[in-house]
Amino acid sequence: MALSVPAATVTDACGPDPGFFCELVFDNTENERLAEIIGWVVERPLRIALILLGAWILKKVVHKVIERAVGRLVRQSEHHTEDQLESAGKLDFGARATKAIHRIQERQVRSSQRIETIAAVLKSLATALVLAVAALLCLSELNIDLAPLIAGAGIAGLAVGFGAQSLVRDFLAGMFILVEDQFGVGDIVDVGETSGTIEKVSLRTTTLRDVRGVVWTVPNGEIHRTANHSQLWSRAILDIGVSYGTDVDQASEIMKAVADELWQENREDATILEEPSVWGVEQLGNDAVVIRLVVKTDPSEQWGVGRILRARIKKAFDEVGIEIPFPQRTVWIRNEEGDAEQPAAEQPSPSSSGGGE
Repeated sequence: MALSVPAATVTDACGPDPGFFCELVFDNTENERLAEIIGWVVERPLRIALILLGAWILKKVVHKVIERAVGRLVRQSEHHTEDQLESAGKLDFGARATKAIHRIQERQVRSSQRIETIAAVLKSLATALVLAVAALLCLSELNIDLAPLIAGAGIAGLAVGFGAQSLVRDFLAGMFILVEDQFGVGDIVDVGETSGTIEKVSLRTTTLRDVRGVVWTVPNGEIHRTANHSQLWSRAILDIGVSYGTDVDQASEIMKAVADELWQENREDATILEEPSVWGVEQLGNDAVVIRLVVKTDPSEQWGVGRILRARIKKAFDEVGIEIPFPQRTVWIRNEEGDAEQPAAEQPSPSSSGGGE
């Protein structure tokens, strides 16, 4: 009668968790060396191959999930934007409609670029994580003790985590900037300490050039608020002061007429999207009555439109005799021999000059 093989012998040949092929060979041959060779040549490579295959499949699945999730986030953030751009494209003038369509196309291109960038980064992170786990499982199949490796990796990760807090913060902030489309290349923004035109946006930093030509590189984690002057549309606000003796209604009509004339010209460098509006008296100042004119323009064109309108309004006011006042004061001199005070010189009255005491 054949004696049963002790479990210890199988454990010595195939390890504490014997595989199917190793145990099968040992049970049929009772050859510990042959069973061990079969385990290393067939069993372990097969397990490693299955682990790598599973990692590849998992990576593909994760990549597909990332693409769908990022695409959904970007589409949600741009839904309202596209509605406004579509309404802006419904203009009677061909040039304005063309510019609106061009803006929509630019935003679509920028959207696709953002999706590709975000998806590529997330895919790289997911791939690295899946491969790291697969590598650990493969090492365990080779009977390598993973405890020291995991402990060392934990200590190294902790040290790197403390030393790279700002880097991680910049990276996460850059991700949200891209997902939410807070700004992009060509936008004119104010990021707090500086403002200018965006020249480059990366996951870690944002590069912009101010009006003096100075290039600023700002870490994304330090951008706590952003004022974007060039998304969708802009608004030129002109506060024009006239003397207190001026007919406010007449001045408002002239300002409105000048703005309407520029609107009807349909200039490519000064595109006005809607009929200009005079909001009325904004302030009763020390020296002038301030009237506010509001003009809705294409993105980043509010400054050019404002400069053109100011020059034309000044010329129109001069033609009808409306004065744009400047600060004036009356100086009094006290006589040493008496208490009487007399003005040093006759000053124009507020009704004629617009000045105030």
